[in-house]
Amino acid sequence: MLFQLLDKKNECNSLYIDGHFRDDYKQVDLTSTWAPTLALSDCDLEYASIWAHGKTLSDCCPDELKEEWGYINKRIAAFVNSFKNSKVDLDDVCFYDLLPENFLKQFCALKNKISACVFELETKPMNHDFMVELILFLKKLESRPLLVNYKNLDMTNSQVRNIFSKVKNSPRYVRYNPWGTVTGRLTTTKNSFPILTLNKELRPVLQPRNDCFVELDFNAAELRVLFSLLGQDQPDGDIHEWIAANIFDNKYTRDQSKKKVFAWLYNPKAKNKKLNNYLNRDALYDKYYSNGIVQTPFARDIAVDQDKAVNYLIQSTTSDLFLTSAIEVEKALEGKTSSVSFCIHDSLVIDYSKEDRELLPNLMKRFSDTKLGYFKTNLSMGKNFGTMRKIT
Repeated sequence: MLFQLLDKKNECNSLYIDGHFRDDYKQVDLTSTWAPTLALSDCDLEYASIWAHGKTLSDCCPDELKEEWGYINKRIAAFVNSFKNSKVDLDDVCFYDLLPENFLKQFCALKNKISACVFELETKPMNHDFMVELILFLKKLESRPLLVNYKNLDMTNSQVRNIFSKVKNSPRYVRYNPWGTVTGRLTTTKNSFPILTLNKELRPVLQPRNDCFVELDFNAAELRVLFSLLGQDQPDGDIHEWIAANIFDNKYTRDQSKKKVFAWLYNPKAKNKKLNNYLNRDALYDKYYSNGIVQTPFARDIAVDQDKAVNYLIQSTTSDLFLTSAIEVEKALEGKTSSVSFCIHDSLVIDYSKEDRELLPNLMKRFSDTKLGYFKTNLSMGKNFGTMRKIT
């Protein structure tokens, strides 16, 4: 049965079915709706927004419904403006509790119609279930407010003063967009704390609610993905040092070797005999690229020119690999005092409580044990996000 849910902050959710709202959904055969919500995370459902690859309701609205949908959107915008003018903080109250019931019924009925059109016209993506898990994970992160402490910033530094406005009035929530890039790498929405573009000088402003931040990230994630995609064994230690020693015969330093590898990897016209002999980059085209489409191990199909095919393949695979590991850490922390605080690029930051200290080896193991093999993980800790130090 197709339905819509008004996901309310007080957890007293309203389910719209056949023109009516109801609170109990346990006895109803629910099958599909527009988008995942935490309230229904235990239900096995189909989601129109995922079938539509993250398109908005407006993007998916058929021509015959656009006039009605335009009216609905204008009324919602009017409600939002009136609440802002009345100084109502929509982070503290439920937006839906403030709207007339008849209007909400009209809104939900139209969402049902748009969802039905998507299910009729689109095909279920192969990564549907992964995207459900990912979206629910990101919603959990969004529900955890950041602790911002301006006292941690060095305001005697002119550079800090010049960019302070970036965090001064920003929201205290990180709101990710899983559809922001074609490769699947996360972006943030306009009403999010700017975690992905946070200057190093501003990082100390974030501090944990527990005892410290713990950061997990893969050592040379993209190169490890390359090794795995080519069927090569993973080096145990630092991969850049391994390449410098075993492929370049210690002719270059670690940093020089790193630059040469990436200059070669993402430029299909670049030639490097030693790298080509060990890492057959061209084999990736035969296995993962066909008819202008990159097909990743995580069931993403990405339309891309051949010149960028390897770049998109590795970046997308690395991102999904990292996000899958992040979800595993979130599951391991369920019911604990510690919790995942945010993701920044390919690193996971945990708001860590010392009472969970015995969990750390298991968290690192679950993070490292990926679909493509065991990836070496770097561990960092700090009293705030600006004082993170690697632990060896």
